[in-house]
Amino acid sequence: MTTTTNPLRGILLFVASLALFACMDTTTKYLAARHDVPLIVAARYIGNLLLMLVLLTPRHGEKLLRTERTGMAVVRALCLAASSVLVGFALQRMPVAETTAINFLAPMLVVVAAGPLLGEKIGWVGWAAALFGFTGVLLIVRPGSGLEPIGVICALAGVAAAMGYQMLSRVLAASESTIALLFYTALAGSIIFGLALPWYWTGETPPPFEMLLFASLGVYGGLGHFLLTAAYRHAPASLLAPTNYLQLLWAGLLGWMVFGHLPDRITALGMAIVALSGVAVALHARRPPVKRDL
Repeated sequence: MTTTTNPLRGILLFVASLALFACMDTTTKYLAARHDVPLIVAARYIGNLLLMLVLLTPRHGEKLLRTERTGMAVVRALCLAASSVLVGFALQRMPVAETTAINFLAPMLVVVAAGPLLGEKIGWVGWAAALFGFTGVLLIVRPGSGLEPIGVICALAGVAAAMGYQMLSRVLAASESTIALLFYTALAGSIIFGLALPWYWTGETPPPFEMLLFASLGVYGGLGHFLLTAAYRHAPASLLAPTNYLQLLWAGLLGWMVFGHLPDRITALGMAIVALSGVAVALHARRPPVKRDL
């Protein structure tokens, strides 16, 4: 599989996937004002699973279930399920852009944790960027920011779960196929939140517009991950990683268009610091190691 066929196409696919993820978060926030978060997350995962079964089973069949380390793949899926519901609770209480910015703390903390846990070299750039990014998050959640404390706690707990998901993703990338990992996340989330539906489903049918929004969650998630995977077929990860923080732009734009939320100056500064820190980590990671003559 070629990974550098068309870098421009890869970037465009990647940016489109980020826009879909921002749409999913915005839709989640809209529905969370009217429905329980586990119900919303269940609709997202079940819709995603059905989409994968319809589109991928005829072509890939048993490859969807084929893994070398199934236990770790399941734990990874559980981490994402926990992160999804925690972020849902955070979105219920906080603006989309601020929640997204806090979530981006996860990849920076993964860089720090990868040193002692995975034996990867961090370097001073990684440490400085992680510290800088954490400073940005402190500006976002500072006293007087107007953010609900429970929402902040849920967002930070979501970061911890996302860290587990991303760390396991790095470990499993060497032995597992992307399509199997995507399927296990959809399957685990569907089972967990599907079993919880009797406690959250009131039996009342939502209005047609809200039914459409519920259905769109699985499409946003499924299509977003499909485009994300396709992007890596056309461009290397080192080229795509710095553009990941464009999701902050999408989140801010949609939060303003749908809810009228505009971050104040200090919060906007914190979001910019988080984005710049993440880009610094990504750019540093793509640099080849320096060779020294002995």
